Amino acid sequence: MALSMKGDFTDNLGKIYGIYVGGFAAFVVLMAIFSMIGVPDRFILWSYMAATIGIYAFIGIMSRTAQVSEYYVAGRSVPAIYNGMATGADWMSGASFVGMAGTLFVLGYDGLAFVLGWTGGYVLVAVLLAPYLRKFGAYTVPDFLGTRYGGNMARLVGIVVLFCCSFTYITAQVYASGIIASQFLGIDFRYAVFAGLAGILVCSMLGGMKAVTWTQVAQYIVLIVAYLLPAIWMSTVQFGIPVPQLTYGGALSQIAEYERLLEVAKPYVVPFQTYSAMDYFFLIFCLMVGTASLPHILMRFFTTPTVREARKSVGWSLFFIFLLYFTAPAYAAFSKFNLMGLFVGAGAEANYQLAFSAIPQWMIQWGSIAGHQLVTICGVKAETVAAIQAACEAKGFATGFPYSELALNNDMIVLSTPSIAGMPIWVVGLVGAGGFAAALSTADGLLLAIANALSHDVYYKMIDPKADAKRRLLVAKILLVVVALAAAFLARTKPSDILSMVAWAFSIAAAGLFAPLVMGVWWKRTTTMGGILGMAAGFLTTMYYLIGNVYGFDFVKGTGDEISWFGVASISAGVFGVPVAFLVTYVVSLITPEPSQEMQDFVDRLRLPKGGTMMVQGH
Repeated sequence: MALSMKGDFTDNLGKIYGIYVGGFAAFVVLMAIFSMIGVPDRFILWSYMAATIGIYAFIGIMSRTAQVSEYYVAGRSVPAIYNGMATGADWMSGASFVGMAGTLFVLGYDGLAFVLGWTGGYVLVAVLLAPYLRKFGAYTVPDFLGTRYGGNMARLVGIVVLFCCSFTYITAQVYASGIIASQFLGIDFRYAVFAGLAGILVCSMLGGMKAVTWTQVAQYIVLIVAYLLPAIWMSTVQFGIPVPQLTYGGALSQIAEYERLLEVAKPYVVPFQTYSAMDYFFLIFCLMVGTASLPHILMRFFTTPTVREARKSVGWSLFFIFLLYFTAPAYAAFSKFNLMGLFVGAGAEANYQLAFSAIPQWMIQWGSIAGHQLVTICGVKAETVAAIQAACEAKGFATGFPYSELALNNDMIVLSTPSIAGMPIWVVGLVGAGGFAAALSTADGLLLAIANALSHDVYYKMIDPKADAKRRLLVAKILLVVVALAAAFLARTKPSDILSMVAWAFSIAAAGLFAPLVMGVWWKRTTTMGGILGMAAGFLTTMYYLIGNVYGFDFVKGTGDEISWFGVASISAGVFGVPVAFLVTYVVSLITPEPSQEMQDFVDRLRLPKGGTMMVQGH
């Protein structure tokens, strides 16, 4: 029997998730005992995968529903604190969990742009959009656009933008889940993406937003424990204080000393070594505005019982996200400190080269993952010690290799840090389970954003307005599977690193959706034509620059010339589209007839703090 969202279930959420936390803790303790008594590592890693996917599947199956409002918006009955946890899991994707600390590891100070941009964006969500979209009462973001701008053209343009940004984002999540599954299951990356996909689908297909919400609460608990535990462990081992946020300054001092000894050319804490100051602040801008425009995040605030709860859940979301984001710089610093320590510690030669005989097992394990280059040493894939030695000797390194010859993929840093720091296999498994939870939770939210928009806004609103609930949900589930498979096939091609793909998604969302959403709420003079043309202009400007800069193709000239305006990086492409969208929306709105008085009154009521949901949708 499906779980009821109301009554007993919501009344007993504390007890239900208390039991879940206790069970999860007992499972982790069991894995620790297994590692101490010599149970094979592979069995422990498989156990983590099986147990976590199993519990998510159980929640998904128990939360199955045939009600439209539960499938699309979880019946609008999710309390603020739980919606905050679900939003945190939805938000802290494979990019945040797997990619962000890795980027901080590689970029140092410059990587803080991601932390600042993503966190700051939630302030924009809370102040400008979330409460008002909840009061409006939509099922999807294109639903709001179609109603505010009067017709299916605005809805259709919104769907195109939503699809492009969400599909780019979901590809990154499937990619992250593939990396984790390939390491845990010991299979080729090209097949591991489908193992990750199975976990994604089982959570979201049967129960829609209802199932995803309660799964994401469970996933948040797993991912935050998995992220904090290694950081606390490293802080305690190195400095005797289990608060990594307070001790990583000491790790930074050690890194500076190691950089001097190892003759590192790019200091870790010096700003603007990778990004120029312009790119750094442009990236923060794009990530902030993109955060306030992402459909799968805005959808989460449609699920609360009231507008007040929507406001409160933004605050809870920020708190739950803060726990990870405040830890990420410390995680990266401790990881770098431990890695550099291999070259200056007892196992290294006097000339600060890591001897071939001292190459740790984790380098070979990660380096030999099929279908991926996660660890390279002396320019070759680190599959065997013999291959590494041959490559390094060819470069003139007879007994070992220097730190400069080691290259780690950004996307493996977090997952490999427990191994780098010498933690037992049960911690390695826990971190992998956390990364998998992060990738699955975001992928679920993104899949729903795409499938719900296509089934509700295209099929139901445009093609078959008389479709009953059963048919609408069947269409949503079919589309969900189709989109998921398409993302998996694209992820197999490894189009870029996780963080870059995610940054592109933010720029696309910012350029296409921020102006029509904000001006639709805050300027009642915004007209239908202004909203549509502004949305299209911002989106096309950013897509033109993004494709031209990344793939070197100029659509206007029809040539293969790379586009570069003022040297702005592709991850900041939204910096061109956002002002274009606002400018076009403003100018076109001024030169076209103002909206009807009814619509202007509607916008005025939308901004009033009091009052119930304005648009009650059918069930």
